[in-house]
Amino acid sequence: MRSSGKSRNKNRNNSRRPNPGNVINRVFDSAGPEGKVRGTPQQIIDKYQSLAHDSQLSGDRVSAENFQQHSEHYARLLLEAQKAIAEKSASQENVAEDGGSSKEKAQSDNNEVKDLSDVSSLKEQKEKISLEQNIDTT
Repeated sequence: MRSSGKSRNKNRNNSRRPNPGNVINRVFDSAGPEGKVRGTPQQIIDKYQSLAHDSQLSGDRVSAENFQQHSEHYARLLLEAQKAIAEKSASQENVAEDGGSSKEKAQSDNNEVKDLSDVSSLKEQKEKISLEQNIDTT
């Protein structure tokens, strides 16, 4: 008869995945349409944007859109990681200030909303540029 359940799970991690760590500095392997792209999220974003631009110049709209979508995926990953870091630092600041004020928290929430609106405005600008380029080519 076993004395406790703890000894049974002594050297097991209970099916928990390891913490991936800091996403901003983490190196990803992206298996995109042009082969593997390796680097931090910002490096991958830059590479896919450059590939999208080259495809656009060569007249291949389908691959250009594909590269844009890959770029946007990593941009979302980067944005989420930056938000998580900002929230963590804000919570640490509030603990250091013994609770902080609700006014500061409201300001940080407003900043996050502005960041999200910036992302949507960038998408709108991208669509406008894409439409203008399509009009120019026809």
